[in-house]
Amino acid sequence: MRRMTRQRYLAIKIESTQPIDEKEFKQTVWNTISRLFGEYGASKTGLVVVEYDANKNRAILRCANVATEIIRASLTSITEIDTKPAAVHVIRASGTLKSLHKNLPHTNK
Repeated sequence: MRRMTRQRYLAIKIESTQPIDEKEFKQTVWNTISRLFGEYGASKTGLVVVEYDANKNRAILRCANVATEIIRASLTSITEIDTKPAAVHVIRASGTLKSLHKNLPHTNK
């Protein structure tokens, strides 16, 4: 019998002076993970972009519990997205999407 892998949800803030497209963001994250941890490491993350809000420059990612530190390390190493200067920060992490939304700081930025 196959065991279910535990998931973690990460709320992400993207700081950039220019708007960032969701497709550009996804591609940059995957490229960074692959560059740092290889294809095998990237395949173990189970990374999915659950939500992306280009207006607020926020995203919610889902990943395997055991890959949380890999994702965090990869996100902090991002300095540009599609040749646009950018920084990516993890705002909050949670085991469920409901509690992540509940505890997420709601700002107008």
